[in-house]
Amino acid sequence: MPAKDRVSYFYDGDVGNVYYGPNHPMKPHRLCMTHSLVLAYGLHEKMEIYRPHKAYPVELAQFHSSDYVEFLHRITPDLQEKYATELLRYNMGEDCPVFDNLFEFCQIYAGGTIDAAHRLNHRMCDIAINWAGGLHHAKKCEASGFCYVNDLVLGILELLKYHARVLYIDIDIHHGDGVEEAFYFTDRVMTVSFHKFGDYFFPGTGDVKDVGEREGKFYAINVPLKDGIDDASFTRMFRVIIQKVVELYQPGAIVLQCGADSLAGDRLGCFNLSVDGHADCVKFVKKLNIPLLVTGGGGYTKENVARCWTVETGVLVDTELPNEIPDNDYLKYFKPDCTLKINTGNHMENLNGKTYLSTIKMQVMENLRRIAHSPSVQMHEVPPDTYFPEFDEDETNPDERMDQHTQDKHVQRDDEFYDGDNDNDHDMEDAS
Repeated sequence: MPAKDRVSYFYDGDVGNVYYGPNHPMKPHRLCMTHSLVLAYGLHEKMEIYRPHKAYPVELAQFHSSDYVEFLHRITPDLQEKYATELLRYNMGEDCPVFDNLFEFCQIYAGGTIDAAHRLNHRMCDIAINWAGGLHHAKKCEASGFCYVNDLVLGILELLKYHARVLYIDIDIHHGDGVEEAFYFTDRVMTVSFHKFGDYFFPGTGDVKDVGEREGKFYAINVPLKDGIDDASFTRMFRVIIQKVVELYQPGAIVLQCGADSLAGDRLGCFNLSVDGHADCVKFVKKLNIPLLVTGGGGYTKENVARCWTVETGVLVDTELPNEIPDNDYLKYFKPDCTLKINTGNHMENLNGKTYLSTIKMQVMENLRRIAHSPSVQMHEVPPDTYFPEFDEDETNPDERMDQHTQDKHVQRDDEFYDGDNDNDHDMEDAS
């Protein structure tokens, strides 16, 4: 019997408390719902639970421009009128609104992905999960598609310190444009995105013909799909392509973005995937036995997002979950049936005919044939690990109110989910 995978799971309840606005489809509250289900099913007992550090501005600037990071740090809802020009420059407004605790939100979700990469690099786990991460649209100098900081790029940069080649896989319904763009000119990262393409669907990129440039030519793989793709078609395409990619590219680590807006019935989606179909992709990647970083992403019917990521957490810890959802803080959201598996039906007609899918697959395989077998990247020197400034108690002002995260750094907790030295997770009360 092979040894069980060691799984690290990152969560900070503060990430689910931010609010994009009354009519905005992005609801970070779905992360609290997911975590509550993970606890209700007892999955926390099979993983090491950590609260991530808040990424420092200097860490975010490893990818993003320092002026953009500084602006994110400074901007608040009260200052919007004063900074109208900058908001335009950094593409912030309707899709990417300014809200309370915006920068802290970015620090937490990015910190989780960086920490996950760090633990994988040091072989402290085999699989690392950060459902708060996966914000794949953010660009070097601007926000995009509800994403402000691209945690995936930051996590991949961390992995590249120890791995010659990193494979990025994206099953969100939207093209992983921010990650592809960041690594478009290098063969050290291969990006593979399965997404809806055409009909002016956001972000409008990700044609099968977009393959990378210069040293990165043929290291960007796009699988453009049409409305209504179902489990059978999607998983067949996914398995064939990923199997070939891994065989040829031989990555040292994999980052898997599990955007749940590809599920049937999503508020912004148009695919017919069931939770099981989505989770089959996670199962397939897990079986490759390559160090794996798993993140969330899109997903706008929040109870289905929570179902999906809970099932996938179960997959990653080799646990089949009973269909009946146990009692938890958010049970009312799963009524009337209170089941994990949703009856998806076919919400949309499947416009992906056999001929179309076959043509796309052939083009992808042809592009793969044109890359060298596992490029011979030379790694001469490992860059230093991410800088974590020391916390100096003498410099803190006792009159300033500390947030929950900072308070927890000072308190020795006796009710942790995991007894490891670095564990700092919320208790049940904080997560509710």
